[in-house]
Parts: sequence; structure tokens; C-alpha cells
Amino acid sequence: MKLLPLVLAMAAFGVNAHEYQAGGLKIGHPWARMTAPGQPSGGAFVKLSNTGTAADRLVGGSTPVADHVELHSMSMDGNVMKMREVSAIDVPPGQTVELKPGAWHMMLIGLKVPLKAGDKVPMTLKFEKAGEVKVELKIEEVAPGAAASGAAGHQH
Repeated sequence: MKLLPLVLAMAAFGVNAHEYQAGGLKIGHPWARMTAPGQPSGGAFVKLSNTGTAADRLVGGSTPVADHVELHSMSMDGNVMKMREVSAIDVPPGQTVELKPGAWHMMLIGLKVPLKAGDKVPMTLKFEKAGEVKVELKIEEVAPGAAASGAAGHQH
């Protein structure tokens, strides 16, 4: 039957889409910026869609390539960029929250190895209600002129 190859191709496409699900939470394309050798921290990003009826919150994460993971907000005050660690990032029902450069993001603090473009790194995201979700960060190159969030020299 010719339908079976089509179904298998569609299933393979879903795997390559780099998405995860935990209950009503859809976790899309977790990625991190490549870093230079000796760089102490890096930025990680993900799209969180809550298709459920109850709110959830991203409360942390962990990865074997860093000492710890911090959640950060980023805002502009005039021409001054302000980054602050936050205890959680809300993911309201029916909404999508995107952690991206220049906005909400995760900082991988105390990198143990440089993050190289093309590599994949395990990470566990921790949610208040959905619990722990294992994902894989794809390490991507930083585009020229990209926002400073998660770039070298991130300091508090």
C-alpha cells in the first residue's frame, strides 16, 4: 500500500521538526548560541506554546555543559539594555512565549566546554506543573549584528 511510506515520511518530518510535548505544553526548537573558547556563559532559547487550559511556568533548567541555568528578562530603558534574573517565566493557557535573543532567555552559566555550531547538547527544562522535560539544544551560529543577549561578556 502506498499510504504507509507517506505516513512514515510524515512521522520522520515530525522528528526532524525539533519539537517536544509535555501535557498541553509544546516546546519548539530549543537552541543555543555558539560560544568562543573560554567564554563563561551562553544564551539558550525556545518557543513555549500552552495549548492546555491551565497556566504553567518555566522555573529552571539544567545541562551537563554548564554549572547552572538562569532564567533572564531583557528590556530596554531608553538606550540602556537591562537584563535581570527571574525566578520563573509564565506560560499562560492559549498563549505562546518565545525565549529569544533580546527578550526572555536562559543563560548557561559556567560553561564547561565551548558550544560549537552544529553540535547538540542535552538539557532538562523544569516546569512548575509539567515537571521536567528532556530536550536537545541545537547549537547555532550567531548572526552578524545579532542582539547581545546571550553573547560573550554577559555580566551581572
